[in-house]
Amino acid sequence: MTTTSSPTPEPVGEVTATETATLTPRQTIQAISGLMMGMFVAILAGTVVSTALPRIIHDLGASQSSYTWVVTLELLTMTATVPLWGKLADLYNNKLLVQLSLGFFVIGSLVAGFAPNIEVLLGSRVLQGLGAGGLTALVQIVMAAIIPPRELGRYSGIFGAIFASATVGGPLLGGFLVDSPLGWRACFLVGVPFVLAAIVLLQRTLKLPTVRREVKIDWWGAVLIMGGVSTLLVWSSFAGNKFEWVSGWSFGLVAVAVVALIAAVLVERRHPEPIIPMDLFRNRTVTLSVIASALVGVAMFGGSVFLAQYFQIAQGYTPTKAGLMSLPLILGMMVASTIAGGLITKYGRWKIYLVVGSVLLPIGLALFGTIDAHTSKYMLWSFMIVLGVGIGLVMQNLVLAAQNDVPARELGAATSAVSFFRSMGGTIGVSVLGAILANNVAETLNPGGASSGSGNAVPNIAELSPEVRTIVENAYGAATADLFMMSVPFAVLALVAVLFIKEKALLTTSGAERRANEEGPDNSAPH
Repeated sequence: MTTTSSPTPEPVGEVTATETATLTPRQTIQAISGLMMGMFVAILAGTVVSTALPRIIHDLGASQSSYTWVVTLELLTMTATVPLWGKLADLYNNKLLVQLSLGFFVIGSLVAGFAPNIEVLLGSRVLQGLGAGGLTALVQIVMAAIIPPRELGRYSGIFGAIFASATVGGPLLGGFLVDSPLGWRACFLVGVPFVLAAIVLLQRTLKLPTVRREVKIDWWGAVLIMGGVSTLLVWSSFAGNKFEWVSGWSFGLVAVAVVALIAAVLVERRHPEPIIPMDLFRNRTVTLSVIASALVGVAMFGGSVFLAQYFQIAQGYTPTKAGLMSLPLILGMMVASTIAGGLITKYGRWKIYLVVGSVLLPIGLALFGTIDAHTSKYMLWSFMIVLGVGIGLVMQNLVLAAQNDVPARELGAATSAVSFFRSMGGTIGVSVLGAILANNVAETLNPGGASSGSGNAVPNIAELSPEVRTIVENAYGAATADLFMMSVPFAVLALVAVLFIKEKALLTTSGAERRANEEGPDNSAPH
């Protein structure tokens, strides 16, 4: 599809690259305030359900497989659509795209809040994932457009703290709501007013330059990428659960995914406006950042998802107390992200924080690999601090490294590529680890003949007899430890990738300024 726009006078609300670049720190905070609110609530919606899930799944009569899918479907949709949102950001007005993604999120939240069964709930998570995919790509892109990389550390630290707060603070809020008279449905509805407020705030405060030029969107590439990735994620979620890892279904799904992704690469190499420019991967920094992000995704998503279940089922905490138990993880992420961001802005050095964080990640995961149903809360808190600091130092700075090393016209594609592979790693991690957890628990419970009496259903600890409760707690404790230990090799590989990233001086001009200089006065990108 090709659309052409002729030069016209700037409408109200649009600004030039020069005007964008002259924002004061106060004006910058005002400009991204709506982004902060929208991103916080959208991420919160993805994590607030983690503490509530045992109760949700039990109330809806669903299984452990459904438990994983409530998380996975949102991550899958977000992962598959991030590259498309990133490409649209290189072509259209970013403020409108952010508001559109927030709109998808609102609709999905309303549907989830009133879902009568597990099937409707799963469908609503697809809509929420579509909105989250937009925010995942667009927030970093908008920041890079109005803030120079040298100054980006300060603001990236703020966003990293917001991301950390929402990622791990969600379970705390979810537990409180589940235990309150409002019930678990409030977990989906509580953020809707804030997202609507964010849409209005963005309209009033965010001023971005609009690039007018001939546009040709690579729809075939988008379809093939989303189809290939989705098939791969479906396979990773069902293998070992619905069918064996080595089976006709496995070979068939993997073959379809590989063919689709190979076709996508061929299309991307020939299209003038590819969703993911293959030239990006000739850049060493981008390639290594992508690899490290995919590996870090396993630790980031797996930790928050399965820890909440561990606290409730293996250790018998209420949803509210389970959320409180996660606070050291959020504090570690927030403090590390904020302090590192400020130091990067002050001194201009960033790789040291990536390396330290990448060393702490496998250590934190290995420590969690030693837990069981009786591990003391003080040990768990210390393990969470180590893991949280590692994630906080790595997550945002991988995006910063990639953004600092590409032309301005590829900022959207580079940012979305790093975010895409981080989400994909997290989605595959949650899918595979969730399937392994379900199988390990089933194998532990069934041979001994002791179970909650509901087969593969997630048990409600409060309803079990003391004897059965002890067996179930031990089963979930051991299975959770196994998941963390399985994640250690991936974190070690992430460290290797980070060590090979070459540190380059941070640029002092914003993405909007760089793009204006690259493309010339007519704002027409060369191809």
